[in-house]
Amino acid sequence: MTSKIKNIDDIPTEIKEEMIQLYSDLPGLEKEYKLIDKIGEGTFSSVYKAKDITGKITKKFASHFWNYGSNYVALKKIYVTSSPQRIYNELNLLYIMTGSSRVAPLCDAKRVRDQVIAVLPYYPHEEFRTFYRDLPIKGIKKYIWELLRALKFVHSKGIIHRDIKPTNFLFNLELGRGVLVDFGLAEAQMDYKSMISSQGDYDNYANTNHDGGYSMRNHEQFCPCIMRNQYSTNSHNQTPPMVTIQNGKVVHLNNVNGVDLTKGYPKNETRRIKRANRAGTRGFRAPEVLMKCGAQTTKIDIWSVGVILLSLLGRRFPMFQSLDDADSLLELCTIFGWKELRKCAALHGLGFEASGLIWDKQNGYPNGLKEFVYDLLNKECTIGTFPEYSIAFETFGFLQQELHDRMSIEPQLPDSKTSMDAIDAYELKKYQEEIWSDHYWCFQVLEQCFEMDPQKRSSAEDLLKNPFFNELNENTYLLDGESTDEDDVVSSSEADLLDKDVLLISE
Repeated sequence: MTSKIKNIDDIPTEIKEEMIQLYSDLPGLEKEYKLIDKIGEGTFSSVYKAKDITGKITKKFASHFWNYGSNYVALKKIYVTSSPQRIYNELNLLYIMTGSSRVAPLCDAKRVRDQVIAVLPYYPHEEFRTFYRDLPIKGIKKYIWELLRALKFVHSKGIIHRDIKPTNFLFNLELGRGVLVDFGLAEAQMDYKSMISSQGDYDNYANTNHDGGYSMRNHEQFCPCIMRNQYSTNSHNQTPPMVTIQNGKVVHLNNVNGVDLTKGYPKNETRRIKRANRAGTRGFRAPEVLMKCGAQTTKIDIWSVGVILLSLLGRRFPMFQSLDDADSLLELCTIFGWKELRKCAALHGLGFEASGLIWDKQNGYPNGLKEFVYDLLNKECTIGTFPEYSIAFETFGFLQQELHDRMSIEPQLPDSKTSMDAIDAYELKKYQEEIWSDHYWCFQVLEQCFEMDPQKRSSAEDLLKNPFFNELNENTYLLDGESTDEDDVVSSSEADLLDKDVLLISE
């Protein structure tokens, strides 16, 4: 369990000084909250565990506190280097997200000059690094289910989180509950369908502006994938027109047949530099983010879920460690193959070439993600890094049978002389079949998360319908904002706690 209460003498001097400075920067704070310890730090903020002295927050937002009767909150200090718009954006999104027990709500906000803090519930949780190698398939199922339920709620509001990773999803193993935090990079998804409702509308839109042409400066979000998706919706039997960019304007190549756009290059490059939001954490960015697609959607969060699931199944974290976008794409090549990445690049109007690779990765792993995970586990089994009791052997055994058609080993009853609790062979076999079934559907979820085409990638709502989650869906406690469970629905007292003008953050 992270951030247990420490003795004041155990807290480093520099953290004590930070907390004293925070009291100084925000007069009156000490009357409402008693700072206990620093529990997190990021690029744009620091987080402190504190005691709610007045009890106002813990009482009004009781349904969001996992330990009933707890009076601990988290104070998020947003650094002064953050722009006012960024601070407003994060607080506004937190305010909007108040409505699900799986998304941390904004309980209060305070500002004194350039010092801003947000008050959130404190969630006791375990660090991902402490359990990702030992979490059984049932635990993996619960973890991903909780995360997808949170994303289903967030995405229903038209919000892209943009930074889905283990440190932003706090999971309590004992309670089996998780909560999504940190909306510092989040943004609203643009409605591209309304922008381009038909091919005719697109032509008018693309060819009209002050210069008599469609300027990329007026619409940086343009990406060929928008046109492709619109065409596939309205004209199933037609071939999408060829489009390129010259001098910052869209040029249609409808009357050019068989043109090889890969031959030759202009003497003077006239194409504008492709711009797009690339915010996120390395290793968790979707291909469309790496390729600077301007039409990014909530599906980039689903790719990140896939990366987390891959780490849980492969028992490796972090899974991807490249420092730049080019190397990140090469990492994907080693799994999915150069051909798949080239197809993905074409969706966004890009070319993709890779040379100098020692191994042949034209098509990636022959059996896809299953073989990749098997390869990871096999290497660890070979060198003996897994203990004999490791739960990873269940995944390894499933993949051995799935990929190599090996006969499963018949479960053996423990020796009654050495075990007082002899397990019935039938029950043991039934357990094995259930574990095998869970792994089968789990890998299907993984493959759906890693669909290269974001338009074909499953949504959080679709993934939750996968048979992998059937037992949780049937036995759910209905802990989300659309349920009637009083533990999750925002009460009127919670809704009324924050003034409508709270986001003005009055001094």
